[in-house]
Amino acid sequence: MEIISLIILCVLVNNVVLAQFLGICPFLGVSGKISTSLGMGAAVIFVMSLANLVTYLIYFYILDPLNVQFMQTITFIVVIASLVQVVEIILKKVSPALYQALGIYLPLITTNCAVLGIALLAIQKDYDLITSVVYAASTALGFTLAMVIMAGIREQINITGCPKGMKGFPITLITAGLLSLAFMGFAKLV
Repeated sequence: MEIISLIILCVLVNNVVLAQFLGICPFLGVSGKISTSLGMGAAVIFVMSLANLVTYLIYFYILDPLNVQFMQTITFIVVIASLVQVVEIILKKVSPALYQALGIYLPLITTNCAVLGIALLAIQKDYDLITSVVYAASTALGFTLAMVIMAGIREQINITGCPKGMKGFPITLITAGLLSLAFMGFAKLV
C-alpha cells in the first residue's frame, strides 16, 4: 500500500513539473505534439529509473563506505550523461524520426534538473533500492503525464486558434499555469 501511495504522490500530487517546477525546459520545449511528448517521456522514464538504480548503488556501495559523499553530484551527472548517450544511440538506430523530432532536447536530458534532482532526493529521503526506483519511475511517469496533457492542450489550441498576441510562448505559459493549478486539486488524495 505504501508503494501505491508513493506512485500516486509522485504522479499526481507532487508532480515533478507542475508542483516542484523541475524539468521545465523540456516540458515547454517538447510538448508541442503528443507523439514527441510520448517519445521524450519514454526516454525520461528509462533514464530516470535506470539513473536512480545506478546512483543508489554507487552512493551506498562506493561513495558512502569510502566517505566521499562530496563526489555525489559529479558522479550522478556522469551516470546520467552516460545513460542519455545510450538512449540517444538506441533512438538513432530504432526510431530516426523520433530522434529528429526530439532534436536538442534529447541531449538536454543530461542537464534536466528533474533527473538529477530525483536521484539526489531519493538519497536524501533515505529510500531503499526498490522504493528509490519506484520513486524515480513514478516521478518520470508524472513528468510524461504532464507533458502529454500539455501537448494535447497545445495541439487543440493550434487547431482552434488564439488571439495573435497570445500565440506561442504566452499561451504556453498560461496553459502550464492553469494545468499546475488543476493538479493542485489532487493534493487531498494522499
